[in-house]
Formats: sequence, structure tokens, C-alpha cells
Amino acid sequence: LSDTRMLTYDAFRRFPKPIIAAVNGYALGGGCELAMVCDIIVAGANAKFGQPEINLGIIPGAGGTQRLIRAVGKSLAMKLILTGEMIDAETALRAGLVSDVVPPELTLRKALDMARTIASKAPIAVQAAKAAVLKSFDTTMEAGLDFERQAIQALFATDDKEEGTAAFLEKRQPEFKGR
Repeated sequence: LSDTRMLTYDAFRRFPKPIIAAVNGYALGGGCELAMVCDIIVAGANAKFGQPEINLGIIPGAGGTQRLIRAVGKSLAMKLILTGEMIDAETALRAGLVSDVVPPELTLRKALDMARTIASKAPIAVQAAKAAVLKSFDTTMEAGLDFERQAIQALFATDDKEEGTAAFLEKRQPEFKGR
């Protein structure tokens, strides 16, 4: 696997803002691995996911063996990686690989609508939430809970928290500033 691809995937993983993948058609091998680097995957009903590298005498090399098990569990990950079989969008949804399945022509619209919804939230809180969720993959429960507690304490000191609370009490939409 090229250093450039690994650096690109690592940049996606470390990017502080949420990344939403919109998948229509085939997401196999590196395409599936790229989708899994994203924070949320929206799939068209025509999408297929898989890690067929075994058919070439190799294994996934851009995180597929590590990310797929975390997304769908050991048994399905092993099946996909060891057999090279694909799963359809509905199976990917049931397994937890994707968040939504929509008609193919609405895939990008659904992803963009979700992005707009997330963008309307307090930016510092969104970044903290993403960081806290991702922390769960590389630490113990205790360390993850400590990270979460530190994040929530920091967020209580933000202007956005004050604006969010005021907007809730005043029954209006908040105007977050990212401070």
C-alpha cells in the first residue's frame, strides 16, 4: 500500500470535523476501507461493501482488518475478509456498517442534509463528541470516560453552551459561534 494512501487515510481519521461518506455502487477493498475511515456512511440501496483482497492472495492493507471488526463484529468481519464476499446495503445497515440506506438518487442529498444538520450544532461540541467517540476505539473504558468528563467540563465553559441553554429556554434556534 502506498505511503500516500496511508497518509490520506490517516488525515481523514485525524480530521477534527465529521466526515460523511455517500456510497452508491461498489465499495470494495480500498473503497470500503476509505468509507470506514469516515465517521458516518450513508448508502444507496444499490451499494455493495466488501474486502475481496483474499481473492488476490493478499489481505486488506488500509485498516480493513481493524476497522471492519469494530463496525460489524468479529464473525461478519471474518466472513467478509476470509471469503472475499460482499454484503448489500441493507445487510450493512443491520450490521452497523452504515447509518442509513436510501434510494441511490437520494444518497448524496441525504449525506448533505445530515452534514447541514451537524453543521448547525455547536462546532466545539461536535468536535469534542467526535473525539470522544473515536477515543473509545483506542483506549480503555475508564480512560474513555475520563476523556469524556474532561470534554464536558471544557464545554461547560464555552459561549456556545450558554447560547444553547438560552435558546432552549427561550424556545428558539441557537446561533452558535464556535466559542
